[in-house]
Amino acid sequence: MRVALVHDWLIHMRGGEKVLEALAEVFPNATIYTLLSRRERLSPSLQRMEIKNSLLQYLPGIHHYYRWLLPFLPLVIRSLRIEDTDVVISVSHCVAKGVRIPPGATHICYCLTPMRYLWGFEEEYFGNFPRWFRACLEPIFQWLRRWDRDANLTINHFYCISKYVRKRIERVYSCEAKVIYPPVDTSTFELPDSPRDDYYLVVSALTPYKRADVPIQAFNGWGRKLLIAGEGPLRKKYENLVETDNIRFLGKVSGGELKALYQKARALIFVPEEDFGIVPLEAQACGTPVIAYARGGVLETVKEGVFFNEQTPDALRQAVLKFESLRFDSQKLRQQSLPFDKKEFKHKIKQTIEKCLPHKNEPSRSV
Repeated sequence: MRVALVHDWLIHMRGGEKVLEALAEVFPNATIYTLLSRRERLSPSLQRMEIKNSLLQYLPGIHHYYRWLLPFLPLVIRSLRIEDTDVVISVSHCVAKGVRIPPGATHICYCLTPMRYLWGFEEEYFGNFPRWFRACLEPIFQWLRRWDRDANLTINHFYCISKYVRKRIERVYSCEAKVIYPPVDTSTFELPDSPRDDYYLVVSALTPYKRADVPIQAFNGWGRKLLIAGEGPLRKKYENLVETDNIRFLGKVSGGELKALYQKARALIFVPEEDFGIVPLEAQACGTPVIAYARGGVLETVKEGVFFNEQTPDALRQAVLKFESLRFDSQKLRQQSLPFDKKEFKHKIKQTIEKCLPHKNEPSRSV
């Protein structure tokens, strides 16, 4: 079986890239098609794969400004030529699902989310821009929304990462998707073999919708330690919010350092409204409790935790105080993470592909 994997872009290793990594392990002979990539930043499993980039790859400094080319990305993804393929699996959160499908191939879309920039999260991404600029963008967004819906016509089978995203797909695209939870490599995380420290932990990219400003404001001068692991364009802005020395930025950390941080933390603080949320599962695989905003995919992955209903410092403080009055079983927390392990994902993907392959005389939707 000849398989092609399609991803929007490959310039770091986050949740979507970990999905692609697991698919590459299932289909090691597949070719990966993407808009642009930085091979040196990818995992060993992805580095050994054949990766075919679009012409964007050859523009100077493209990794710094590719997001500003959003209106052109539908055209660029259509320029990728996939040949001699039985199955195309697109892992899409932007335009990957709009790739041109060769005749006779089956297109399986694993949708991380409908484009957040277009469908319900515009304020998080563009709220800081002047109104006149946002007004100028709206005709472009209307065209992109039409294109995004039309791109679904080439999809034979639609899958997504959570029930939360499935509802958004139904609302935005008026079509059904089946849920296969994304992979979490729980085998790399373990219960601690020594007592925990007294800090709370945030693991997050420092971007607008992740809302790392909320825990910073909540813990400012509060007498509790907060460690923040992760990098992003808002780091300097967030560092300027810090008023006391109980909050520390760690920047980008290695896999081993991250595991140690999970194992020693009192609890993980999780503020964003995420479509799934791998970080809470990694924390639970280390037996670490989760204090989370009660929206999004985290409600499907955290069965025993403490939730708060508003993304505000006061609501988070109240949740922390509630957490400190409770006890959690580390072993039980780890057990709850195991059904999301990478092995389970790979097994379900194999079964899914077998079911999705067309029978004789069954047409595929090739465009």
